[in-house]
Amino acid sequence: MSKQIDRRNWLKQSAAVSTVLATGVHSQLASAVSDSPSEKLNIASIGVGGRAAANLKGLEDENIVAIVDTDQNALDQAGGRYKQARKYRDFRVMLEKETNRVDAVLVSCADHTHAPAAAMAMRMKKHVYCEKPLAHTVYEARVLANLARENNLATQMGTQVHAGNNYRRVVELVQSGAIGEIREVHVWVGVNYSGQQLVTGKSAPKNVDWDLWQGPSPSRPYCETQNSEGAIENIYRFHWRWFWDYGTGGLGDFSCHYMDLAHWALELKNPTRVSASGPTPLLHSTTAGIVVDYDYPARGDLPPVKMTWYDGDKKPEILSQLKGKDGKPLNWGSGQLFIGSNGMIISDYSKHMLLPVDRFVNFQRPEPTIADSLGHHREWTHAIRTGDATTCNFEYSGALSESVLLGVASYRSGTAIEWDAENLKVTNSAQAQQWIHKEYRKGWTL
Repeated sequence: MSKQIDRRNWLKQSAAVSTVLATGVHSQLASAVSDSPSEKLNIASIGVGGRAAANLKGLEDENIVAIVDTDQNALDQAGGRYKQARKYRDFRVMLEKETNRVDAVLVSCADHTHAPAAAMAMRMKKHVYCEKPLAHTVYEARVLANLARENNLATQMGTQVHAGNNYRRVVELVQSGAIGEIREVHVWVGVNYSGQQLVTGKSAPKNVDWDLWQGPSPSRPYCETQNSEGAIENIYRFHWRWFWDYGTGGLGDFSCHYMDLAHWALELKNPTRVSASGPTPLLHSTTAGIVVDYDYPARGDLPPVKMTWYDGDKKPEILSQLKGKDGKPLNWGSGQLFIGSNGMIISDYSKHMLLPVDRFVNFQRPEPTIADSLGHHREWTHAIRTGDATTCNFEYSGALSESVLLGVASYRSGTAIEWDAENLKVTNSAQAQQWIHKEYRKGWTL
């Protein structure tokens, strides 16, 4: 029996680990395993900067055994923190060479490379944590969900706010019937992913492997980004979000966080119709001010739901009519609004409110039924050790990401999509079907 299988059996069968975590005393576990490196998970990280750095920090009580980045400077800096980690530029090389050492893989690179990296890891039977959105296309998201299920792997998408108590209390209110039957939800985020363009003319910095960074996307000369005021930024660390080849604008960057609450509370999965509107789509650059209507069918006894997404300067009109305890209009930034037959719930990452205020003065909240999270990253490592499911596993987060990316497909195609989720088919538009997946350049596979 190989060392890899021995480790996996230990991780699944450790009664001590299961007992400690089941009682919620996860800090005791962290303390206990810290003195016994052999009992820690061996984790490889694809990406080391930005979100990847935060995710690595959340997993520091495990063994970080390999790190990957196309930026040598970032890789060297991370190597100073994780001194035992072997360093690689290409995740494909890392996975091949480290397959017998690695239990799980953290994927925190740019969106366009999420799916190829995660799929390769899961085909090698590695547990995977992947940043949001789970993938760059609808088809990729479905492939990842299927691979996780077929290989019985512990998976988690990086929607960190899902682990907070505020979302749990909103889910309990919705599912207890506090505001009655819900058929309408609004989700808005005031982000503006527009006004940037690609500029060429410079060579890639010596520390950056530009060809590797482009991954499966079409090859182009080294680019930087220029905003409407003329400021120049590199693209490979953060500003890729403004370009369709690498990201999906504000919709892709934030809707997995904000639409998550509606998907969770209302048990949503696949919409049957998606219709997006906004500024005329650009070929390469994303824009803001997008509105997307999602129609979800009935789920058992739950009625159909229409959910509307807004970004940029767009917000639901009904917000101007809502008032707080002081009788003044609510000054509510990004958030969610559930409209029920007996009232409303307005919420964001950290707070929520039942409306209209006077109707709920003497309201008795339901007893909490959703246990506190062990911690977003610890949910994943706990699932690896015990076989339990995470709350943002790829079955759940894959469907959420599909919904998000259908909004992108509708917007870019200029078509209201009639969607056959089972067959991944746009039934009314060949033009829109083209945006359900993309062609990879030579050398890259899903």
